[in-house]
Amino acid sequence: MATNNLAVLNALDTARTQWYHFQAIVIAGMGFFTDAYDLFCISTVTKLIGRLYFYDPSTGKPGKLPHGTNNLITGVALIGTLCGQLVFGWLGDKLGRKKVYGITLLIMVICAIGSGISFGSSPKTVVGTLCFFRFLLGFGIGGDYPLSATIMSEYANKKTRGMFIAAVFAMQGVGIIFAGLVSMVLSKIFLHYSPAPSFGDDQILSTQPEGDYLWRIVLMLGALPAAVTFYWRMKMPETGRYTALIGGNAKQAAADMGSVLEIEINEEEEKVIKFRAANQYTFLSKEFYRRHGYHLLGTMSTWFLLDIAFYSQNLTQKDIFPAMGLIHKVDQMNAIREMFETSRAMFIVALLGTFPGYWFTVFFIEKMGRFTIQLVGFFMMSIFMFAISLTYDYLKNDNTTLFALLYGLTFFFANFGPNSTTFVLPAELFPTRVRSTCHAMSAASGKAGAMIGAFWIQTYTLDGNNDKIRKAMMIMAFTSMLGFCCTFWLSETKGKSLEEISGEDGGLDGKYLATKRLNNSSTTFAQSQ
Repeated sequence: MATNNLAVLNALDTARTQWYHFQAIVIAGMGFFTDAYDLFCISTVTKLIGRLYFYDPSTGKPGKLPHGTNNLITGVALIGTLCGQLVFGWLGDKLGRKKVYGITLLIMVICAIGSGISFGSSPKTVVGTLCFFRFLLGFGIGGDYPLSATIMSEYANKKTRGMFIAAVFAMQGVGIIFAGLVSMVLSKIFLHYSPAPSFGDDQILSTQPEGDYLWRIVLMLGALPAAVTFYWRMKMPETGRYTALIGGNAKQAAADMGSVLEIEINEEEEKVIKFRAANQYTFLSKEFYRRHGYHLLGTMSTWFLLDIAFYSQNLTQKDIFPAMGLIHKVDQMNAIREMFETSRAMFIVALLGTFPGYWFTVFFIEKMGRFTIQLVGFFMMSIFMFAISLTYDYLKNDNTTLFALLYGLTFFFANFGPNSTTFVLPAELFPTRVRSTCHAMSAASGKAGAMIGAFWIQTYTLDGNNDKIRKAMMIMAFTSMLGFCCTFWLSETKGKSLEEISGEDGGLDGKYLATKRLNNSSTTFAQSQ
């Protein structure tokens, strides 16, 4: 319990909300803003790249990326993200959170610029270099997941920890909005200075060569927020939990956190030694899986199932927008006009559906709890996707307004639901020694699900075939319901210290948590109703 904990950890857990908390949210959150912008802006430019580099006059249709090329361009960053999560998650526990935190931003800056340069003029060289830099970009993005979540959880007090971690992740919603907004504004400017007829009026002149600059600028702008944030990340001290419990330096932990909190903290050197001796088990030990095996299974499975649906939604929305009546048919637009309308639709859906969900989680997570929000989110996602699948023809042909509403609600409940809580829970459930690694394992499992969305489910929507889109929505509904079921492997963490949750303080044994997880979770859910 709290009396068993170290003075420096008690000070962090009971600290009033103050300026340094908001600084940490902004510094960590700007990384997620950049992550989301870089990952999702690609959806606004792929159709333009297809018109510029893959036009075939014999088809009588605008140029379009081949299915495999489209999936590779959108999915290669996800592969890099998975790899980066595992590598930087492990390094975060091995070397310290701060030591590797700035490296992720440097990689993002360099590779965002490289993605825009994409040397060459032939389709093969452009796509090849674009995929190379986007893989490395994803590698840097991946590192941000476990490090930002772990740092924020270890800095926060226990009363508002979930709110702060969710606020960091909510910057992803802002990044998605800006991915659409920046693409929309820039394409509108290019349209003004480079007017062209629609494809139906002139197949050749409808593709403006200036578009080759447009998509590159959009991708390169992703380097800007990461570059601005780098200096402030380097000024952050190592977390007190890592310094004391892993580094064993009680004096430094007390000094660093005392400076941050503006109070004097006792060093407790002997207590730190005993504390560390009681928590030496590693990620591969039997003791870890005895205490936390079910939790790891729960965080990995739910994030995996969520991202199959969530990334499928985001990556395929550009193909569903025409069915919703948000953009014109391809032969009624020129190349840059198509990018403008796609970006505008993406911006509207993100602003009205995606963005509010993130911040509903921030405001309600400490009232409703992580477990309840995740259960309700998965359930509602499944219901709305199932409804769209069953009534797709009617929605597309006779009621596009209802179609847009239902589609927007799936995004809302994804974010006021498992897309936020799957990020929060792995940062709280596991002990300090392996917290970053376990978050990385969970996040990497999510990206494995995202790759299923990018390389498999996305193919169902590329041709605009009604039956295939309906099948894709049914698959996403099914995976969401599976996520609902797997949530029962998890425990509620609201209002508890990290050491109390993990059993590090000796007040609550991890095995007890594992064996009681279903009863506790079910009780929490029942009480919230």
